[in-house]
Amino acid sequence: MSEKSQYLEDVSADESYDQLPDDATIDETVENLEARGFDVVVVDDAEAALDAVIDQIPDDVSVMNGHSTTLEEIGFVDYLNEGDHDWENLSNEVWNIDDDAERHTFRREAQTADYFLGSVNAIAQSGELVAADASGSRIGAYPFAAQHLVLVSGVNKITDDLDAAFDRIEEFAYELENARAQEAYGMESVIAKQLVYRHETEEGRTTLVLVRDNLGY
Repeated sequence: MSEKSQYLEDVSADESYDQLPDDATIDETVENLEARGFDVVVVDDAEAALDAVIDQIPDDVSVMNGHSTTLEEIGFVDYLNEGDHDWENLSNEVWNIDDDAERHTFRREAQTADYFLGSVNAIAQSGELVAADASGSRIGAYPFAAQHLVLVSGVNKITDDLDAAFDRIEEFAYELENARAQEAYGMESVIAKQLVYRHETEEGRTTLVLVRDNLGY
């Protein structure tokens, strides 16, 4: 049983916000995302998603990631830490720092990585990306700090509109993340900081790898 399935047994999450949409909905969402300046790569499964992500990142650049169940599911976190690449792994450098204050400072600096990897909690069919966080360490790089942003999401996160995207975070994603936080950190999570990414104004900066599968929260 997957981690997600285990959490769903224990929490009250509205699973209507976690279904796979039809092809017409996916196509319209991609069209609207691209109209808003996002580059979109559509793939069929987790293996193809990992290949697509790797293809986005050139050699000899710095790479940082925020916590993402989706990145874990496609194998990117393992690849970043153990794979055959020539990237500077800033995440590994962060967690090798023993001093708490020094580590916190470097985490802030790592937001300006050449390539920052993450995910979102919802994608409105109208083309907006929505992500929430407790500390901001996951989404802080998204709007400006990172030189390039690569996001990965399953199509299960597509919602009818922006209002439904907010509802998905409150009624589905938060419930699972809160369970994960209690297990991982011994404390509850909170929707403290929320980003609505309506447009990418810098050509080629932000790429969404959209997977025709149910991934992440």
